[in-house]
Amino acid sequence: MAVVDHVVVADDASAALKATVRVTEIFFSLQGETSRAGLPTVFVRLTGCPLRCGYCDTAYAFHGGTSVTLEHILSEIARHQTRYVTVTGGEPLAQKSCLALLTALADRGYSVSLETSGALDVSRVDPRVSRIVDVKTPGSGEVDRNLWDNLAHLNSRDEIKLVLCDEADYVWARQILTERALDRICPVLFSPSYGQLSATDLAEWVLRDHLPVRVQVQLHKVLWGEQRAR
Repeated sequence: MAVVDHVVVADDASAALKATVRVTEIFFSLQGETSRAGLPTVFVRLTGCPLRCGYCDTAYAFHGGTSVTLEHILSEIARHQTRYVTVTGGEPLAQKSCLALLTALADRGYSVSLETSGALDVSRVDPRVSRIVDVKTPGSGEVDRNLWDNLAHLNSRDEIKLVLCDEADYVWARQILTERALDRICPVLFSPSYGQLSATDLAEWVLRDHLPVRVQVQLHKVLWGEQRAR
């Protein structure tokens, strides 16, 4: 019976790898954001997003892409010989098979992070995955899409990111940080919208107000400007 059970499990696992997701690109670069900044990472960018943030720099991932199996993705990732993988978009959770992909990556021992808009439920994401969850500010144009219930599912492995467009966004974010005690949930990242808000100004505001947040810039843009991959 144990042998039969083993065969069934193996067959199920094999079948799961035949599931498909729509992918815009897979590339190897340095992680530019979060606590993983600077680490050599494989990025799997899934296609599609239900949001339209004003500062979005990946609009090319809204449409198109190629339908590939999870097995193919795992093979591509293995070529780059790194343990760090980031699944991003678009909005990766808009595709049902994203959850299976995240689990397959964790099963193979990768250190996996998921970059998500904060508009979709994160509760079913494999607990071994670090969830990088956006809180959309008024300046993004999508503040009404924040799924606040997500905060109850986050833990110290996760991170909350707020991209700020101007000082009004900063004031709003400071209030949300306090009211919802975001820093007691997990690390909080304040990031200046590239080309809109000075990183120096943001750093000075955070220091002035003694906020328990990490100020981050997009390292990949510091290194390579507007290039998507390197």
